[in-house]
Amino acid sequence: MAFMEKPPAGKVLLDDTVPLTAAIEASQSLQSHTIVRRYSDFDLLNNSLQIAGLSLPLPPKKLIGNMDREFIAERQKGLQNYLNVITTNHILSNCELVKKFLDPNNYSANYTEIALQQVSMFFRSEPKWEVVEPLKDIGWRIRKKYFLMKIKNQPKERLVLSWADLGPDKYLSDKDFQCLIKLLPSCLHPYIYRVTFATANESSALLIRMFNDKGTLKDLIYKAKPKDPFLKKYCNPKKIQGLELQQIKTYGRQILEVLKFLHDKGFPYGHLHASNVMLDGDTCRLLDLENSLLGLPSFYRSYFSQFRKINTLESVDVHCFGHLLYEMTYGRPPDSVPVDSFPPAPSMAVVAVLESTLSCEACKNGMPTVSRLLQMPLFSDVLLTTSEKPQFKIPTKLKEALRIAKECIEKRLIEEQKQIYQHRRLTRAQSHHGSEEERKKRKILARKKSKRSAVENSEEHSAKYSNSNNSGSGASSPLTSPSSPTPPSTAVEHAPF
Repeated sequence: MAFMEKPPAGKVLLDDTVPLTAAIEASQSLQSHTIVRRYSDFDLLNNSLQIAGLSLPLPPKKLIGNMDREFIAERQKGLQNYLNVITTNHILSNCELVKKFLDPNNYSANYTEIALQQVSMFFRSEPKWEVVEPLKDIGWRIRKKYFLMKIKNQPKERLVLSWADLGPDKYLSDKDFQCLIKLLPSCLHPYIYRVTFATANESSALLIRMFNDKGTLKDLIYKAKPKDPFLKKYCNPKKIQGLELQQIKTYGRQILEVLKFLHDKGFPYGHLHASNVMLDGDTCRLLDLENSLLGLPSFYRSYFSQFRKINTLESVDVHCFGHLLYEMTYGRPPDSVPVDSFPPAPSMAVVAVLESTLSCEACKNGMPTVSRLLQMPLFSDVLLTTSEKPQFKIPTKLKEALRIAKECIEKRLIEEQKQIYQHRRLTRAQSHHGSEEERKKRKILARKKSKRSAVENSEEHSAKYSNSNNSGSGASSPLTSPSSPTPPSTAVEHAPF
């Protein structure tokens, strides 16, 4: 399918990972892009976000004197700071509560209800499955919902069903998409979590896997319960502690091995993070291979979209591996990327890998390959004991469809990176032009030009007067037309637009 071809029916064009920003205006407006919010709306949002366990800076209520001009100005400043804190927090900015608050026009749907309707339709033709309970908000995606399941003739076994909409990066034809989704249960690999059942229609996909009560790698790092909501589990961990060095080495090697397997197969992934790695004893198993087929944007997209050298899904996987390794090492994600300096680590070999994936130099010059990471001292001496032989047969026709879809995903990423780069250049130019230092320079330059013009005008006037006297005294001289005076230069200050 061509990149600019008409999108498939049911495909969601909105990228939910694009960060939203908000500015509080002093006056109300009826334009479509303006949302009128009362203090009570902020209070309601803040109460809902308390599950995250964070201390958010919402200004307190005031019953008396709340119409004073000074108070209104101070309140506006406080609410703006509150919004800035929320929108710069990676987890909060992606959650449904915040999206609905900032952009109700695009996030007004009841996604849980939509998921329930789709799942109910599926069970009409598959009566052997039964829903035990919804697993509310255990994931970060707005348009992906989870349900605890059981098989009617095996009531003690628990499974988890995931349902998700198509995303903005879905470029497979409906036929190829459905064929590839149904191939996923046939994928056998010691470091891929097995899919029990998978099906899809023209607008969504549904997959069933065994439920693991030990949870994911992120649950291990954060000492969290798998069934708890995402915000509660990961926003504000009570104890920040990284893993042991041997765990870091073993888990890292296993994850790199499965990434290399997928890259060799031509299967696009791009969705590596600690919540997509299931733990089975001392073995890591990768989750959510279907995300790239569905066209869902990555959890770390707002990070790697800032760097134009991270423009292939292979380099995306390597960069995301850097995030994961940082979290395994320090027990929390990096405060910002790129990382200027790394805290003390259990081994300098860990820091060497982190520098190759998260440092300023790495983000500027590009990511190493997975093969290169496997050769680094941190992972090269790790012995893997599994005897399970990987199997994932993809027909040639579907491999070609995957290749084209992968190119389209990368093309959209490159276009987005160009837009971000151009916006940055414009913002820097406006900031530079509006700085106090530049204003002083422009004023000095304007004065110099004004003085120079005044001197030139004076000289021209003297020359004209001299010529006039010479002509009056009878000296032969051709008539000349003096140049028009140069007007004084005016420094124009452009406001950002």
